[in-house]
Amino acid sequence: MTVTTRDGIPLVHASLGERELAATAEVFASGWPAGQGPKGKALEARLRQDYGVGDAVASSNCGAALHLAMLALGVEPGDEVIVADYTFPAPAHAVRYVGATPVFADVRGDTGTVDPRAVADLISARTVGVIAVDTLGLPADYADLMALADRHGLFVVEDAACAVGATYRGRPAGALAPVACLSFHGRKGASSGEGGALLAADPVIGAAARLRSSFGIGSIYDQAQAAGLPIPSFTEIGYNYKLSDIAAAILLVQLERVGELLERRRAVAAAYEALLADEELLTLPHVPEDRTHAWQSYLVTLDSRVDRSGLAAALRAQGIGCGHGTWACHVQPVFDTGRRCPVSADLFRRNLAIPMHAELRPDQVERVAEVLRTELRNNLRPN
Repeated sequence: MTVTTRDGIPLVHASLGERELAATAEVFASGWPAGQGPKGKALEARLRQDYGVGDAVASSNCGAALHLAMLALGVEPGDEVIVADYTFPAPAHAVRYVGATPVFADVRGDTGTVDPRAVADLISARTVGVIAVDTLGLPADYADLMALADRHGLFVVEDAACAVGATYRGRPAGALAPVACLSFHGRKGASSGEGGALLAADPVIGAAARLRSSFGIGSIYDQAQAAGLPIPSFTEIGYNYKLSDIAAAILLVQLERVGELLERRRAVAAAYEALLADEELLTLPHVPEDRTHAWQSYLVTLDSRVDRSGLAAALRAQGIGCGHGTWACHVQPVFDTGRRCPVSADLFRRNLAIPMHAELRPDQVERVAEVLRTELRNNLRPN
C-alpha cells in the first residue's frame, strides 16, 4: 500500500517482496487458495506459539476479529462496552454489530491511549467490558485496566491492530489481555494487504470465534481431511470471515521479517526525534519507559497556531505524504452520542501523520523534517 503525491515520499508503504511472491506461488500450486487451508493452519500455529495464547483464529481483517470477539464473549443488546475514543472506529462498530452500546472513554494527552481514570468513571450496571486500543502502535496501560476490570468483573479486549512488534512491560502487544485482535492491513508492521487475527488465552473463546468465522459450520479444510463424505451441520449463525491461504502464506513470511522491519521503523522514529526535537511548533510522540512502540504511524501534535489544512496542502504540493492521524470517535455522526472527550477531540484537531514505513531512506526522512520545519512557519494563523 502506498499513499503519496506524484513521485514524492509516501505516507505509508508495504514492505512486500520476492519472498512473499514466492509464498503465493506455493499456494497456487497447492490447489487450496481459499480460507482455513494448510497455510492458514500454519499461520494460526505460528501465532499461538509467538504470543503464548490458547488459540489464534486468522480472519479477513481486524474488524472481523473484533466482531468475533464480541460474539464469543456473549455481548448482547442492552450491554455497554467502554471503548477507547481516539482510534479508527472499528471497536465501536464491533460493539454496534451485536446490538450493544459503545461508551467512549477519553485518552491520555501524552500517549493518546485510553485513560484508565476515564474508564473507571464510565462503569455502570450495564457495563460488561472494555476494548482498549494500542494507539497507532503504542500499548495502553494494561496493568491499571486489568486491575479495574478484575474489580468490576469486566472483560478486556486488546485492539492491537497497529501494534505488532510493540511491548508492554516486556510482554508483546497482542498478549496483554485475555482476548486480543491483530491487523495485517497494508500499513501495518506485518502485512498481507488485508487480514487479521483473534488471539485468546482461553481455547473455548477461540473455538467459538473460529466456528462463527466460517458460517457456523466449522473448518471445511478439516472436514476435507476426513474419510467418506462428512456432512457439516450449521450450528450457529456465522460469517464469512476466513483469511485466504494466499494471505496466510504472505503473513508467514512477514512474521519472519517483522523484527527486521520494526528495527527500520524504529530507526526512522529515532531520526525524526533527533531532527525535530527542538521544534517549538510541534510536540513529538511520547513513549513511556515501560513499553515500546511499533510505529505503525508517526504523529506530531501541532501548536494551536498552525493551520493544519494549509500545512498538509503545502507538504503534499512538495511530494510529501501526510494525513490527519486518526479519529475522535465520539464526534462522528454515525455515533451521535452527545458525549465529550476533550483530550481526544483536541488530538483529532491538532495531530498530523508524516511518512512512516520500513522503506524510508535517511535522505527522505531528512527532507520530510526540513520541509516540515519550513512549512510550519509558512502556515501560522494570523494573531
